[in-house]
Amino acid sequence: MSAATSPIKVSAEVDQILSDVSHFLGRSKKDLVDAAVRDYVEAHRDEINAGISDSISRLDGSAASVVALVGDLSTERLDELGGLPER
Repeated sequence: MSAATSPIKVSAEVDQILSDVSHFLGRSKKDLVDAAVRDYVEAHRDEINAGISDSISRLDGSAASVVALVGDLSTERLDELGGLPER
């Protein structure tokens, strides 16, 4: 995996907590966020996988199913809005 970084925004309160914990543990804020995200994902892996499985089950290979999923619409609602042209 690449070592590229990207900024994230957190509330002032969370930033203060990160600063304090970083200082007292002698670790960088980046390392703390990295560890926290990894721990969170591991703790919620079953929920994440269920969400992925649910999303995949709603895809039927059509463009309409992709647009409905990405737009958080039912395919019926997408049809009510005019649907998508057939190819």
